[in-house]
Amino acid sequence: MSIVLYNNDVDELSKTIESIQQTNLNIKIFLIDNSLNDNLKLFTKEDEIFYFHNPSNPGFGAAHNIAIEKAIGKGFKYHFVVNPDIYFTEDVVSPMVDYMIQNSDIGMMMPQILNFDGSIQNLPKLLPTPYSILMRKLKKPMSIYKEFIAKYELRFVEREMLYNAPILSGCFTLLNLKAIEEIGMYDDKFFMYFEDWDLSRRMHLKYKTIYFPRVSVYHGYTSGANKNSKLFKIFINSAITYFNKWGWFFDAERDEINKKALSQFK
Repeated sequence: MSIVLYNNDVDELSKTIESIQQTNLNIKIFLIDNSLNDNLKLFTKEDEIFYFHNPSNPGFGAAHNIAIEKAIGKGFKYHFVVNPDIYFTEDVVSPMVDYMIQNSDIGMMMPQILNFDGSIQNLPKLLPTPYSILMRKLKKPMSIYKEFIAKYELRFVEREMLYNAPILSGCFTLLNLKAIEEIGMYDDKFFMYFEDWDLSRRMHLKYKTIYFPRVSVYHGYTSGANKNSKLFKIFINSAITYFNKWGWFFDAERDEINKKALSQFK
């Protein structure tokens, strides 16, 4: 597992690490710290938690790539990408790994993600269009937004249904490292935001990207780009990078992938 850090709260990070350690599996945790100081080095634990100070701060995906490269180099087959504001109350790791072992055509998986109050975060999605991004920010007019968001975020799907989603969130993701070696790691052109969507799309073209609601984790979703002007600027730059890479308004591949994804539910 890898957790990318940046001036994180010690108590919150402790809760995340304690959650991970509930499993009976032999897990190695890579802490990649993009902070200027190395105060979080205190979490180092011999042969279990490895700390890497990375003050150049190349971004979220690029920092996770450091850990993914080390995992591949050590011969691991599976790797979790975990946010430092995640926690869970039972072993969610083993069921996810077991399912991926049984289904070698899966390249990525994410569990059901819950807010701290137990409500669902609607994170699996169709591939985005510029219109999708605009509507998610504006949320107006409400009559059009409600119909749009139900389809785009697949909110109409039964809560417990396991399915192949074109976009998975990077807040808690299981990666098949054989697939990663084939399609590549995170694109470090994305400093933050959209790097998980880009990886999902590349993976979805060759492997299944599975939403696995049989297990759940809690995630402190803050939507920082809606509250912080610096983060919003990073978000816009990442959106431009994404659509420059995959296509803006005319993207036949996107249309076909989204059509196929929706056909699962008919």
